[in-house]
Amino acid sequence: MSSLKVRILGGAEVAALLAIPVDLLGPLEAGLRLYSRGATSVPPRVAAIGPAGLLAAMPARVPGCGLAAKLVSVFPGNTDRPSHQGLVALFDEETGTPLCLMDACHLTASRTAAVSALSVRLLARGGSRVLAVLGSGQQSRAHLRILPTVLEVGEVRIAARSRDRATAVARDHPGVQVMDSMEAATRGADVVACCTGSAAPIIDDRWLAEGAHVVSVGTGRELSPATIGRARTFVEWRGAASSPPPAGAAELQDRDPNSLTELGEVLEGLRPGRRDDADLTVFKSTGLGVEDAAVGWALYRAAQDRGIGSEVSW
Repeated sequence: MSSLKVRILGGAEVAALLAIPVDLLGPLEAGLRLYSRGATSVPPRVAAIGPAGLLAAMPARVPGCGLAAKLVSVFPGNTDRPSHQGLVALFDEETGTPLCLMDACHLTASRTAAVSALSVRLLARGGSRVLAVLGSGQQSRAHLRILPTVLEVGEVRIAARSRDRATAVARDHPGVQVMDSMEAATRGADVVACCTGSAAPIIDDRWLAEGAHVVSVGTGRELSPATIGRARTFVEWRGAASSPPPAGAAELQDRDPNSLTELGEVLEGLRPGRRDDADLTVFKSTGLGVEDAAVGWALYRAAQDRGIGSEVSW
């Protein structure tokens, strides 16, 4: 009989670890630095696509974080459950031995918001105090929880296609102001986080304040060609432009990949971030296996230290 033990972390256990909280920005920064140095192995995401959604596979090797693979389903039409659901498996880097299987729902939402927060810390104009979050799903909740940790926020706004849903989200985040429209939320905001599954742009470029920083994490086309055309655009990887969806970003398919800057390059000092207070900066996130590996391993180590989860014979 095998003596191999695999730690299992269900959704409740992952949520408990994230509530501790575990440092996510540190591992993400380290992983993105390694990626931009060319020290990781992270093939583009592949997916099986159906009429209602897709099932994607995202493997990665990150030195110091071992091997990881995420299976994630993306079903934008879900209303009674998260649009992103899945599993992350961790393997020993030296032996290939499976070590942990964890729910990916909370992990994906938190690592996505944490990468957004990293972009805000790197690129938002100094003194940014007004945050607008657009959307009412799990991603908007995660961004409302994590983005304020890197801002000295004076005002937090939320807007969504459904005011009732936006109000329900705000109820769980005291002090968040529900706005009548996405335009009202966006105008005058220093940081705008687009967290929807919209297939069409959700903001008009004319609504954006000078020097704003815009985050877009949706898998559709949240940003207009006008916004992308005048912004300095930052990504996790240049494949966001050179790879078609679902690996790449729909909004960036006509962009020269060399016109994009990776967050890891800014962290490494290889390319500049914000140049002045008038810059409009955009971080277009597609997600990257290195992020799941970095955050997955941080959660796994925390679970080991605290005895969270269960072990099963494999």
